[in-house]
Amino acid sequence: MTGKGVFMALRSILAAFALLLLAPGNSAVAQEKILHSFKANADPYGSLIFDAAGNLYGTTRSGGTHGAGMVFELMPKAGGGWTEKVLHNFDLNGNDAWAPQAGLIFDTTGNIYGTTTAGGTHTHGTVFELSPKAGGGWTEKVLYDLDSIPYSGLTIDAAGNLYGTTQRGGLYDYGAVFELTPNTDGGLTERVLHSFEKIQGKEGVFPYAGLIFDSLGNLYGTTLGSNNDWGTVFELTPRAGGSWREKLVHNFFPTKQDGRDVYAGVVFDTDGNLYGATQQGGTYGGGKIFQLTPNAGGGWTEEVLHNFMLGTDGFYPQSSVTLDAADNVYGTTPNGGTYGGGTVFELTLGSDGWAEKILYSFGASDKDGYAPQSSLILDAAGNLYGTTAGGGALGGGTVFEIRH
Repeated sequence: MTGKGVFMALRSILAAFALLLLAPGNSAVAQEKILHSFKANADPYGSLIFDAAGNLYGTTRSGGTHGAGMVFELMPKAGGGWTEKVLHNFDLNGNDAWAPQAGLIFDTTGNIYGTTTAGGTHTHGTVFELSPKAGGGWTEKVLYDLDSIPYSGLTIDAAGNLYGTTQRGGLYDYGAVFELTPNTDGGLTERVLHSFEKIQGKEGVFPYAGLIFDSLGNLYGTTLGSNNDWGTVFELTPRAGGSWREKLVHNFFPTKQDGRDVYAGVVFDTDGNLYGATQQGGTYGGGKIFQLTPNAGGGWTEEVLHNFMLGTDGFYPQSSVTLDAADNVYGTTPNGGTYGGGTVFELTLGSDGWAEKILYSFGASDKDGYAPQSSLILDAAGNLYGTTAGGGALGGGTVFEIRH
C-alpha cells in the first residue's frame, strides 16, 4: 500500500476537519523547509546520506534524462538554498540498470554503492558503483547482476564486502541474504549467506529491508512475512567454516494487537536494543513501533513503544526508524497526519513511558510534499532530513528538512 493513493483520496476530507480533529498533543510543532522539488514522476523513495562536507545524496526511482531514475547530490549554497547536481542518469539502453528504489552508501575512498530494482542481465536488478573522476564528474559501473529484485540498499563491512537482501530468490525462492566480495579485476563474487525457507515457527520469508551489523559482526534484518505471513526479525551469525547460522529473534504473532508486514529494517541503540516498525497491525491496525531487548539468558523481549491510529495520527510506517544521541526515536509515515499526506514523528521516553509527538504533517498545500517513505537522517544540530515520494512545487516529490 502506497501513501500516494491514500493521500489523494483523503486530503480534501481531512483538511476540512483538521482544526476539529487535531489533538493538542499532536500539533505540528516543527518547521519544514523544502530543499528541492523534483519534476513529475521522479519518485524519490530512498533515504538520504551526507558526505563529510554536508552534501546530501540520494536516488529517484524514475525521472532523469531517460525516465529510468537517477543519482543526485544536493549542495548547500553559501547564502542559503541548495543546488542539485545529477551524478548519473540511468538508461534503458539494455546495458545500464534502472529504477533505484533504496538509498546509497559510501566506502572509505568516496565511492558510492547502491541497488536498482530493474536492469542487468536477468532484468531483476543490479548492484552499481559510482566513482568520482579526477577532473570532476562520476563514472558508473554495474558491478553485479542479481537474479532476484533487491528492494533495499546495501551494508558494507571494514573489508569492503557488500551485503544485502533480495525479496525472492535463494534455494527456495523465499528470499536470500547475499554477500558480494571484491575481486582483483574490479568485479564482485556473490555468495548467498542464507536462503529463507517457510519453516513453521523458525523462519521468516520475503526480506524487504536492508541489514545492519552488531559490534561482533552478526547481521540483523527483517522479513516481510513468516509462516503466518506477519513477519520476523532475524540474526545471522558467522561460523568458523565460513557459513552463517540464521536465528529467529522475533516472530510477529497473528493477533490484532501484534504488528504485521515488516517492510522496515531494524536499528540498534547504545545499549544493544533493537528498534523497528511494522506497517500494519498493532492495537488500532495502523502499525506500530517496537523495541526488542536482549535477555541475559538468551532470547529477546518485545516492548511496543507506539501503536499508530488512523486519521490525524500517522499510520502504515514503511521505513526504518532513526535514533538520536539520547535514544529518542524518529520516523515517517506515508499516510495520516492533519492533512492526510503523512507525518514525521518523534517518540521520547518519560516517567510515564513512551510518548509520541507529530513533528510535521505533510500536505498542507499543493506545493508541500506528501507520502514520505524513506528513513530520516540527522545532522549535527539535530535537524532531520528525508524525502517524500510525491508533491512539491513540480509534483515529483521533495527533499525536506525538519527543524525542531
